[in-house]
Amino acid sequence: MAIDAEFWAHRRVLITGHTGFKGAWLSLWLQSLGAELSGLAPGAPTRPSLYELACVGAGMSEYSVDVRDAGAVRDALARARPEVVLHMAAQPILRRSLVEPAETYEVNVLGTVNVLEGVRQAPGEVRAVVVVTSDKCYAHQPEQPRRRFAEGDPLGGADPYSSSKACAELVAAAYRSSLFGGERGPRVATARAGNVIGGGDWGQDRLIADAARAIASGDPVRVRNPHAVRPWQHVLNPLSGYLLLAQELSRTAAVARAWNFGPGQEDEQTVSWLLERLCALWGEGLSWEADEAEGPPEAAHLALDSSAAERELGWRSRWSLPQALERIVEWHRAERAGADMRTFSLSQIEAFA
Repeated sequence: MAIDAEFWAHRRVLITGHTGFKGAWLSLWLQSLGAELSGLAPGAPTRPSLYELACVGAGMSEYSVDVRDAGAVRDALARARPEVVLHMAAQPILRRSLVEPAETYEVNVLGTVNVLEGVRQAPGEVRAVVVVTSDKCYAHQPEQPRRRFAEGDPLGGADPYSSSKACAELVAAAYRSSLFGGERGPRVATARAGNVIGGGDWGQDRLIADAARAIASGDPVRVRNPHAVRPWQHVLNPLSGYLLLAQELSRTAAVARAWNFGPGQEDEQTVSWLLERLCALWGEGLSWEADEAEGPPEAAHLALDSSAAERELGWRSRWSLPQALERIVEWHRAERAGADMRTFSLSQIEAFA
């Protein structure tokens, strides 16, 4: 199955969290496909940001709304009249969730309730809702530390961030099974992706963002858990899965369930492996060192089984981890050289697609 340009052309789509790293890349992609795009977010979460550098807001309608504001979410949905909703707004930082647990649950859980409730109360035009959660929604299984999680595995979460994403999964499942019934009602699916990387990420506690800041400052990247294994993938890999899922969800209720979008086993690498290759690609001006300061507890190994998406949606992880690192270096070199980053980012999307 391929991304269907005809399906997306003039399709009314609303993205929550369109100013974030993943949301900005997805917004650019949908703009290139000709979608009638609306975004719902209170503003850019970082300075700098892909959203601002690539002038993402220029190609869409925007609603300055926090997903915790149920009335404003409902009003924005009523005005945008979307056919497809991609819910990506989140508090995405694990360490912040330990400092602001209530805020994390409010954004990630109540925010999901507010979006789904807004869809339920909106005019009956929404056909598909994709709720984006996380690979960290799964319950850690210490007896199987290298397990590749499949969609049927138990949900859990040992910290507020992970737990909130598991809660969002349960919220989506409840709306799907009890409130969005009928063949013509909205269909709800959830998407769980591994660690995404790409150009234009300046988020807190994000490896590529830390590298970008290190290049600017001349300091080494300080890394807490260099031996931790993560399912790294270029941001466009899972975003292509979200688009495929939304397409198919608009056509059939058979895919209204949870889906994993993660890389192959060859791209499940340690933090140190990734940094060594990133430093080699960048050359002089980028280095890293281990940070001995104690951080929050994190799983030593995270991996996803994405065979269902590969088999049933025809999705595949198109750019390998080495290719992803090359694209990231190209993006940040272009940004530092003063390139038009909207044009450059769209060219990377075109090359991927």
